[in-house]
Amino acid sequence: MHDLLVWWREIDRVILFTVLALMAVGIIGVAAGSAASAKRLSTAAKTLDDLMFFKQHLAWLTMGLAVMFVSSMLSRDNARRGAILLACAMFALLIVTPFVGHEINGARRWINIGVSFQPSEFYKPAYTVLLAWILSWRVRDPQIPTIAICFGILLASVGLLMLQPDFGTAMLLAGVCLVLVITAGLPVQRIGVAVGLIVSIVIAAYFFYDNARHRIDAFLGGSEAYSQVDLARRTLLSGGWFGQGLWMGTRKNSLPEAHTDYILSVIGEEFGLIAVSAIALLYCTLVVRVLWRLKDEEDLFTILAGTGLASLLGGQAFINIAVNLQLFPSKGMTLPLISYGGSSMIALCLTVGMLLAVTRRNPFLTRDGLPVGHGGMRR
Repeated sequence: MHDLLVWWREIDRVILFTVLALMAVGIIGVAAGSAASAKRLSTAAKTLDDLMFFKQHLAWLTMGLAVMFVSSMLSRDNARRGAILLACAMFALLIVTPFVGHEINGARRWINIGVSFQPSEFYKPAYTVLLAWILSWRVRDPQIPTIAICFGILLASVGLLMLQPDFGTAMLLAGVCLVLVITAGLPVQRIGVAVGLIVSIVIAAYFFYDNARHRIDAFLGGSEAYSQVDLARRTLLSGGWFGQGLWMGTRKNSLPEAHTDYILSVIGEEFGLIAVSAIALLYCTLVVRVLWRLKDEEDLFTILAGTGLASLLGGQAFINIAVNLQLFPSKGMTLPLISYGGSSMIALCLTVGMLLAVTRRNPFLTRDGLPVGHGGMRR
């Protein structure tokens, strides 16, 4: 009981309740989209229950909440150690996934060990904390080439992800790496090099990854009037400001993955643009609150890990929302904490648990903040 009281006193409850609010929205959204996906996936031999995905979502969410609670109870050091071990384990699985993984829609991203899961989903938060830890070495020894090491890990990760292929996750990891090295004090003259590296990844994907090239060409050329992204935008806007009401939407029945990648469009059709705006505001609240929490932090690792995990969640949400608004090509990326998910929901809850763990603070201790010297490093 004492440990629970300490946990409640030290975690940021604004972050916690914002996350719980997003999960509550997800329960309603999956309930709205479950029937549409069940009908699309039903066959003459088997008819799926309209609420099958909703029921499964509740089960996965319950497990995810347990993972989030347990991981948030960890000390900052134990959270870091656990993330480093997880990053190594998932990196090893990323190596073998293209060869032994379960193929779905032309991609080998899943490993089946009785339960199918994506190693890349668990790799994302672990990779973020790993990079934060490496960059924090500069406090002890500024001569360590921490940025070069991080870019090396990024390139290796992107290479393995593109073998699956998983272009969306590769770009998300590149964005998180850029945020971390800038936060750690990347000299201004080198920012262009980092941006150039990410642009090079996109160009390479365009020329060597057929699916990425087709999606980018379709997006830029507008050749697919009724592509997935176009259907998602039409569905989202069809609800107007206040929506058509729960289970009253009809356009969602034409959407692929209505309960996962395009759940925001389902919410827009049934609950309106007001609801979509509220969701965007919740994600903004989560990111801003984390940054506000870190503003007086003294430990560089904590600043980097918290910023990286927040950018991971915020970046994935931004990409999904942009896809649903037809501002980005389709990425196959879920809306964090809202979309239906099995292992992905567990991984996202683990991400939140790590975020809560690294931002825990004794409210009776005062902080002077991290002194910033040359290159943003504490001296």
